[in-house]
Amino acid sequence: MNIVKVTTEDELKDAFTIRKIVFIEEQQVPEEEEIDQYEDAADHFVLYDDNKPIGAGRFRVVDGKGKVERICILSSYRGKGAGKIIMEAIEQHASEQGLTRLKLNAQTHAIPFYEKLKYEVVSDEFLDAGIPHKTMEKSL
Repeated sequence: MNIVKVTTEDELKDAFTIRKIVFIEEQQVPEEEEIDQYEDAADHFVLYDDNKPIGAGRFRVVDGKGKVERICILSSYRGKGAGKIIMEAIEQHASEQGLTRLKLNAQTHAIPFYEKLKYEVVSDEFLDAGIPHKTMEKSL
């Protein structure tokens, strides 16, 4: 598996394809909520297995913190380390920008995954696109 920071239209299409499969088709998130006004301001990442896109994520700086968003892996690749590869690449990217703190809004079922990566819950539960979430943060 290899991770790339998106630099081409084809790579961006790959990121959107994975996000549509996971969030829109699997989780029934409305497309207008999934593809939002922050796409152009974000750095996007795609994880490939050979040349097949299997995972994606995006990153923005919000209020001086790195914000990790839209982390998703095709169902057949979950539990095989793919999510960790994406998270490590985004964390490295944030560190290279001089950021010392990251935050993300985790679906509650994914909290154990993020806790293994040293993220801590910092909020009560809330709904985003009808799905329960909690905000988590990590110091780099």
